[in-house]
Amino acid sequence: MMKHFYLLVLSVLTLSIQGFSQTKQTVTGTVKDANNKPLTAVTITLLKAKDSSLVKAAVSDKEGDFEITTAQTGSFLVSYSLVGYGTKYSEPFQLTENSNQKLPNASLAIAATKLQEVTVTAAKKPLVEIKADKMVFNVESSINASGSDGLEILRKSPGIQVDNNDNITMKGKTGVRVYVDGKMLQLDTKDLAAYLKSINSNDIEAIEMISNPSAKYDASGNAGIINIRLKKNKKFGTNGSTNLGFTQGVTPKGNGSLNLNYRDKKVNLFSNLSGSIGTYENGMNLYRLQNDSIYDQHSTNWNDGKSINAKVGADYFLSSKHTLGVMARIGYDDNVWRTTGNTNIYYKKEDTGSFIKKLLATNRVPSTRMNSNVNINYRYVDTSGTEINADADYGLFRGTGNSYQPNYYFNKDNSPLNTFIYSNNTPVDIDIYTAKADAEKNLWKGKLGFGVKFSYVTTKNTFDFFSVDNNSGIATKSLNRSNQFTYTENVNAAYVNYNRQLTTKVSFQGGLRVEQTNSEGKLVRADGRKQADDTVTRSYVNLFPSAAFTWNVNKTNTLTLTYSRRIDRPTYQDLNPFENKLDELTYEKGNAFLRPQYTDNLELTHTFMGFLNTSAAYSYVKDYATQVTDTIRNASYVQQQNLATQRILNFSIGSPLPIKKWWNGYVNLWYNYQMFDGYINDKPVKVDIPGYGAYLQNTWTLGRDYTAEMSGWFNGPSVWGATWKTKPQGGIDLGLQKLLLQKRASVKLSVTDILFTAPWKATSEFGGMKIDGGGNWESRTVRLNFTYRFGSNQIKEARTRKTGIESESQRIKGGGN
Repeated sequence: MMKHFYLLVLSVLTLSIQGFSQTKQTVTGTVKDANNKPLTAVTITLLKAKDSSLVKAAVSDKEGDFEITTAQTGSFLVSYSLVGYGTKYSEPFQLTENSNQKLPNASLAIAATKLQEVTVTAAKKPLVEIKADKMVFNVESSINASGSDGLEILRKSPGIQVDNNDNITMKGKTGVRVYVDGKMLQLDTKDLAAYLKSINSNDIEAIEMISNPSAKYDASGNAGIINIRLKKNKKFGTNGSTNLGFTQGVTPKGNGSLNLNYRDKKVNLFSNLSGSIGTYENGMNLYRLQNDSIYDQHSTNWNDGKSINAKVGADYFLSSKHTLGVMARIGYDDNVWRTTGNTNIYYKKEDTGSFIKKLLATNRVPSTRMNSNVNINYRYVDTSGTEINADADYGLFRGTGNSYQPNYYFNKDNSPLNTFIYSNNTPVDIDIYTAKADAEKNLWKGKLGFGVKFSYVTTKNTFDFFSVDNNSGIATKSLNRSNQFTYTENVNAAYVNYNRQLTTKVSFQGGLRVEQTNSEGKLVRADGRKQADDTVTRSYVNLFPSAAFTWNVNKTNTLTLTYSRRIDRPTYQDLNPFENKLDELTYEKGNAFLRPQYTDNLELTHTFMGFLNTSAAYSYVKDYATQVTDTIRNASYVQQQNLATQRILNFSIGSPLPIKKWWNGYVNLWYNYQMFDGYINDKPVKVDIPGYGAYLQNTWTLGRDYTAEMSGWFNGPSVWGATWKTKPQGGIDLGLQKLLLQKRASVKLSVTDILFTAPWKATSEFGGMKIDGGGNWESRTVRLNFTYRFGSNQIKEARTRKTGIESESQRIKGGGN
């Protein structure tokens, strides 16, 4: 099957790359003001005359001149826009193969103070946009994305990988921070995955991937930032949309959403309600060689889930300079996680190889998660370039989990041998308080930005462990395995950032962020025992510099060099030193002495003709933290531990491909080389391994409002957690869309992972244990989605804002197993 996948990927790539051999057409011109003086930095946008959809954009130079090169032909027009001036459009014109269109000089007048409303035809954005500081994946432009959840969308995004445990990496690096609308989610891997799965892809506008954030952003996240931008109200009047989706995998699933908004010149009201329901199945097989025994484990897991998310907010425009806003968001998940596992245990010795016994283990974990945030914000902006933003936030997370986990041992003749039944109760309460202020001002021929932030987090984790009598069913609390862990953390931060155009071709951005951290973790054991790691207190100060140089070599080539230093603090639950038994042979434990990891990132990017991006990067990670699989006697356990160092070399190339007038594509290829060097529990670890992958997408406009899409992703062999070597995996998706009801409605039908090549395989050999593993989830599905948009089409740009709770919400580790 993988062979067929490789052949299909190769054929798609070959067809896509044909786009580079297409003809080139050029549009040139000059922009001046009413006094006939050249205007610099005017945004010139090449649009299709038929529907005003974006083709290409450029910026005028100091002489007011511009040049746009495109591979497309047909009828076009050009728009000219500059802050403080009215937007102007050219007359439509034709571009034929290899033609050069010289436009008449454009003259822009200073804009009137009263903005006029305008009704426009919605222009479809390209699937992937490559910008100087980030890559943008426009989800709303993808057919195959419909009916997906947030985690599936990340799995298919260029340069992002999601492994079998839902760990997210970007450009080969763990520690990526996930934001939603500029607010960081402080959730651990399990709860982050659960939340992302609850987000309907139809509520996502775009995903921004920022590999080297500036000093303005929180310093956490060594791999950079993934910002999920949800759809916002940009229209005057009352408007909204509704969506219904159905997915058939192993089991049926459903989702739906409703957006309702109102906007006039004084107020903007917005709301969103979405939900999903369904059962998700996945399987896992582990063949483990340890000491003198073989453990052959096969398990199937089911997650019966119901989720609902709601968001409401308002912006009140006090005047043209002052805006006051409030926003509230809440998400609630009600899940039952079930698993059935069968483990056959053998002697490893070749002369016997005899069957010893069989373990049949089941687990049932009803759990709930509630994640909410309230934000109050203020914005000031004037015509001189001064902008001030202030935010105050309160966020909370409440999780519950109750596990019932029986273990039944059988002899080779299937007669009962032993029975051990355990249960636990794991509530989690987390409260987050943040306040921040940011300011920007034109100064010293550039833009100066500065700001401060305060955050205070309290967490309370309870772990009650019970042994259940096999006959009476009475649960007895095990005091030596039960505990309560509380953790408090205060981070105070300040930053300064400066951006300036040094010459007509060279620009510079530099910044420095300082963060002072105070934390304390306290473990109280139910049996009253005292240990060295019961209380761990830390206080430290870190500096995080960042810089970027951009050199416009000529009209077709641009070079950008960026540097940043980042930190990854442990999740709150990983610091809790309790031991949580998953079954008789497997458990997980926390690590109160887990240290933050620090990363230095250096990246050089070359942009050719505004669309072909090539980048090379190097990262050095100190105190690299990863989840380690190790052994004690005949049991295995997982724990977050600090490895000495990780070094990563990364290379990527990506570009949109306008192949034909009716055929557009995008290709992204990446390669990295990871080097791990250090010790885990005094056992040496030295692993050097390459990784590579690709993302491909093709869209065909078929006429009569039909559009088809084929997209695919591929990850080559790589490494996870320093000890796991993963095998290749990937997927091909197909989709068809039809617009209805004067283009206000759409029906999308898609099939995912048609070759069923997404299941994972991996091996690990460490600490006297060798594991051959593999598994799958419902990656092959059929999806049907219906979307209807109603209300006003009068467009006005919505206010973009970030809340103040950005860096705290991602480190929550919730209840359940």
